[in-house]
Amino acid sequence: MTFKKLYTYRFELFFFSLTTILFGSLFFSEILYSEVISHVLFLTNISSGYIIFSKKPEQSKISISLLILALIVIIYRFIDNSISNTTDYIKVSIYFVFYTLITFEIIRQVWRSKEVTKSVIFGLMSGYVCIGLLGFFVFFSIELASPNSFYGLTKGATIAENIDSLMYFSYITLMTIGYGDITPISNVAQKATMLFAMMGQFYLVIVTAVVVEKYIRHSNLKE
Repeated sequence: MTFKKLYTYRFELFFFSLTTILFGSLFFSEILYSEVISHVLFLTNISSGYIIFSKKPEQSKISISLLILALIVIIYRFIDNSISNTTDYIKVSIYFVFYTLITFEIIRQVWRSKEVTKSVIFGLMSGYVCIGLLGFFVFFSIELASPNSFYGLTKGATIAENIDSLMYFSYITLMTIGYGDITPISNVAQKATMLFAMMGQFYLVIVTAVVVEKYIRHSNLKE
C-alpha cells in the first residue's frame, strides 16, 4: 500500500488505533495493560497520527520527535522504575502535546473538507475521541500531582491502576452523562471537569453541525 493510499485512509487508521487504546484493557489484565500494552497502543496511535500530519512538514517533524521521545521515556522507565513519577509526568506531557496538535489538525481538515465522505466521518469521530483523551491526560496529571482529587477511584491503588477509571470519567464527562460514581473533589479537578464538559458540547454543536450542514447541502445538489 503506497503512502498516498495510507493518507486517503488516514482518519480510518487513526480512529481504529484510538479505539484499541479505549477498549484494549478488555482483553488484558489491568496491570499488564497499564504497564505494557497501553504504551504500545499509544505509540502506534502517534505513528498513525504522523500520516495525518504528513502534508505539513513542521508538524510531521514534531510528531516524529514526540514519538521518539515517548519511546525513550518508556524504555527508561522500564530500566529504572524508581523515577516512575518523573517519567509519568514527562510521558503525559508528550501525549498531551501530541493530542492537542492532532485534535486541532483533525478538526481543521474536517472543517475545510469540501465534501462529506466516509473518511471525513471517521475524522469527525476521531476529533471527538481525541478531546476525551485530552481530558484523560489532564485528569491523570491532576491526580498524579494531587492524589485524591477525585472521589470514587480505587482506594489504595496506584495511579497506574486507576488509568481505566480516569479514562472512563473523562468520556462520561465529555458526554455529560454524569453517573456520579467518580466525582471531582479539588477545585482544579472541578474546573477541569467543567472545561471538558463544555468542550464536548461545543464540538457537537459547532463542528458536527457544520459537517451535517455540508452533507445536506451536497446531497441536495446531487438530486
